Amino acid sequence: MKLYTRIPKSLKKHFVAEINAAQLAFDNNDLQKSWRHLERAHILGQRYPFTHNLAHWKMLVFGIRIKNFKEIIGQIPRLITGGVKSFVGKVPVGNPGGSNVHPLKPFPIPEDLALILVQNQL
Repeated sequence: MKLYTRIPKSLKKHFVAEINAAQLAFDNNDLQKSWRHLERAHILGQRYPFTHNLAHWKMLVFGIRIKNFKEIIGQIPRLITGGVKSFVGKVPVGNPGGSNVHPLKPFPIPEDLALILVQNQL
């Protein structure tokens, strides 16, 4: 069994770009675009404990800021279990991470993100 610890630097730059884009969109009051970037960050970082939990933390903060009780409650168990599942390599690939989807359901990966993951041999 492979244990996942740190996100490769070549992938981390894409993860960070999505997190930054989410913040910029939020600051510009484009909540839909901000959320979409958080989902994309989740997909890129979900194999690695720190980035997986960071994506869920950002989703929790998003839920708090927009006063979405369902998102707030939905992110708490994801924060507790997400990093552990990442560490042992048991994540539902492509899952966007929001409380509107089952936390264990895999999803198709958007083509551009799939290309990034393939280029980084993941």
